[in-house]
Amino acid sequence: MNMKEFASLVGLSSYTLRYYEKIGLLKNIQRNSIGHRVYSSKDVQWVAFIKRLKETAMPLDDILAYATLRETGPQTALERQRLLEHHQKHLKQHISQQKMHLAALEEKINLYKANKVR
Repeated sequence: MNMKEFASLVGLSSYTLRYYEKIGLLKNIQRNSIGHRVYSSKDVQWVAFIKRLKETAMPLDDILAYATLRETGPQTALERQRLLEHHQKHLKQHISQQKMHLAALEEKINLYKANKVR
């Protein structure tokens, strides 16, 4: 699929996709006979994973490190696993903190509903 179709499918701008290619997150993108990018279903899956990591607040440098390890090959599987486990630990801490914030917010809202706060 071409850049426009791919950008629409993955929910990213063509500018972002070109940036990802420039910094090395997207590599080996095929080109057609006139030089336009042609994306595959594997590219869709990879970008979906990148987006998921970004949405969970993984720093771009860590995503790049993961991408570099991924490209190096299967011998880096343990390193990639460790990187994801490290991120998982931080994500769980963040979720726990957000749950505490939500509980405090709900408590305050309930005070307003009970007309105990003016």
